[in-house]
Amino acid sequence: MEVMICDHFRSSPLSILSSSSSCFSASPRYHLSMLSYFPSLRLKPSSSSVSCSLMEETHNQGRTKFMDFPFVSSAQKNLMVDLVSTLENRFHSQLLPCTLPLDVQYYQSQTATAQASLHIRSASNESPVDFVLGSWVHSELPTGGSLDITSLSAYLNSSTDAPNFVFEMIRSSPTMLVLILDLPPRKDLVLWPDDLKTFYEDTQLDTHRQALERVPEVQPYFSSSLYIRTVSSPTAIMVRIGTENGGVERMEEIIRDHLHPISKQVLGIWLDRCACAKRDVGEAEIAYLKKRDGLIRNKTIEIDLGSSFPRLFGPEVANRVLEAIKGYFTV
Repeated sequence: MEVMICDHFRSSPLSILSSSSSCFSASPRYHLSMLSYFPSLRLKPSSSSVSCSLMEETHNQGRTKFMDFPFVSSAQKNLMVDLVSTLENRFHSQLLPCTLPLDVQYYQSQTATAQASLHIRSASNESPVDFVLGSWVHSELPTGGSLDITSLSAYLNSSTDAPNFVFEMIRSSPTMLVLILDLPPRKDLVLWPDDLKTFYEDTQLDTHRQALERVPEVQPYFSSSLYIRTVSSPTAIMVRIGTENGGVERMEEIIRDHLHPISKQVLGIWLDRCACAKRDVGEAEIAYLKKRDGLIRNKTIEIDLGSSFPRLFGPEVANRVLEAIKGYFTV
């Protein structure tokens, strides 16, 4: 989920979807979230330790469900666990517990044909990270089989102009997969050519896309959404992988030997050269970043989630989850 739900599946007629930190070092949004989900904080200030324990328990329950990745192959699960753990370990002291209600951290349709887990963690004020979002979605297809989406995104705040991180793996069958791996720019690279050089040329990000496309089963994937193409970086990895001839074993081999190391390397570049790099951001740039980030986040909900979630989970569940997500996407 930037949750960038692949429009290849959305447009298909067969598709259903076309740490422990101080409770009081949080961002204002985190405090608002706590007061909403744990009203006792407003009434009993002396019970903060109990409330923190309750939040930690809620966080742990939701994280266990999220990190289980119950419907994907072992190779895909290992990749997701490695990416999430690497990111969380890097920002361990800065990431706050997930305060989403349990019925938002895990939810399903009335018929239980669709299930999903959502894990969002805000960061403390001194962090360049705004929040980290991870999810998995499993949907049984009416024609048999299932659609499984696993994703991890990290959004930075306006203290830095570095790009965000987006990873999504969309598997419509055991032998068909779409991978989206990108560091979407947060500034116009034509107007700010130094960003193009710093984040994309000097880091040699494009070599990872080139390496992956040398695998015979890997083909470029072109989104039919012009908006998704517009907000992607020039080094975005968007590929379709089909192993009908080699079967499931070949797909697992590609995930293990190619997707996993390349994804880990791209995440490492983002951590070292983007998220944790010191950047000087002026007042005019901060205003620009806030406006652009807000527009893109709103569009993400509108395009990727707003139409798909009600069809998949029903209006009541969809509204509950989308309202929770909007609280984090507000700049």
